[in-house]
Amino acid sequence: MPAYEYKALDRSKKTVKGVVEAETPKSARSKLKKQGLFLTELDEQKGGIKKGSGINIQVDFSKFFQRVSVNDLAEMTSQLATLTSAGIPMVEALNALVDQTENQALKVILVEIREQVNQGKTLGDSLKLHPKVFNNLYVSMVTAGEQSGALDIVLKRLTEYTAATVKMRGELIGALTYPALMGLISLGVVAGLFIGVIPRIRRIFDSFDVALPLITRMMLGISDFFVGWWYLIIAALVGGIWYLRRWVKTEAGRRSWDRFMLNVPVFGRINRLVAVSRFCRTFATLLSSGVPILTAVEIVKSVVQNVILAEAIETAGQNISEGESISGPLKDSGEFPPLVTHMIAIGERTGDLEPMLQKVSDSYDQRVENMLRGLTATLEPIMIVGLGGVVMVVALSILVPMLNLSSIAR
Repeated sequence: MPAYEYKALDRSKKTVKGVVEAETPKSARSKLKKQGLFLTELDEQKGGIKKGSGINIQVDFSKFFQRVSVNDLAEMTSQLATLTSAGIPMVEALNALVDQTENQALKVILVEIREQVNQGKTLGDSLKLHPKVFNNLYVSMVTAGEQSGALDIVLKRLTEYTAATVKMRGELIGALTYPALMGLISLGVVAGLFIGVIPRIRRIFDSFDVALPLITRMMLGISDFFVGWWYLIIAALVGGIWYLRRWVKTEAGRRSWDRFMLNVPVFGRINRLVAVSRFCRTFATLLSSGVPILTAVEIVKSVVQNVILAEAIETAGQNISEGESISGPLKDSGEFPPLVTHMIAIGERTGDLEPMLQKVSDSYDQRVENMLRGLTATLEPIMIVGLGGVVMVVALSILVPMLNLSSIAR
């Protein structure tokens, strides 16, 4: 079995060295990770000669276009924060990240960043070259951390921020997955009834020259439409989705869509709470990391991902540049809940704006979680009853004429 010499950080952030036996480098990293060690260098040993190093790694470019998820970014940020807080130089820390990362696309990006840093560029400038992975929020915080000499603290805050983002996204996906799955199953059952079951029963009805009830004639008409014009239904769905996506990309369409997403029943309230929570958490993280307030306002405009809310934030930024408060324009817009504007006003007066924003974000995250839990519990019986109602109507449309046919046969 191959042997690998390693350097790693233990739980007390002390450097340890040793040799581990494993089938592959990946299994060696996994074995060391289970021991609570954070790997910084791994060298394969054969015949007493080292082959390979943390710098000279092999990258599988066949997976170059693999997607870098928020989870990958959160894990990478956490590892970088651990390495920098242990006093490891940035190039060596990036070497460790390259060796530790399993996502091939992120591995390629980290190799390029390491080369840029090795040539004398700052980490912030190097991250800026990859905007699809590291957004303005990430780059601005890292740049502020480098300028203030508190990069390790900023990276820890980024880790907390990305972890909170991952948690919220997971809750949203988890809450909406079951209703979406139930909806697809319901559509499949209904389509199967109208396309596969009713046409066969129609042949039985046609063999008897009798008048059918209204409900049966309606079901047969719907079935004929599905069977005869299914391609038009698919074309209409595809065309509608294409037109909607194109319309949303226009200025007027985006404004109307974002307004609709804020005011649609039930889901509009959730969308607003999520956007406001994201605004508060991002703004607090940027300010506590030393990012100038006007720069922070420009960044959070894009974070909320809603034109209506972004315009209110932009107006607030103009007020700040004129020496006024930020809470006034947010309150006047009518788009932010009174609790948010009240807490921001108190934070501005007391000089504790960041803690206030963080408290609002935590509170709204909890409210969103409770609303999603209640929504999921409510949608489940509604969808079951709805599907049962459709099946019952179809069954009645079949059973009523069948009973009539039985009486005629007798």
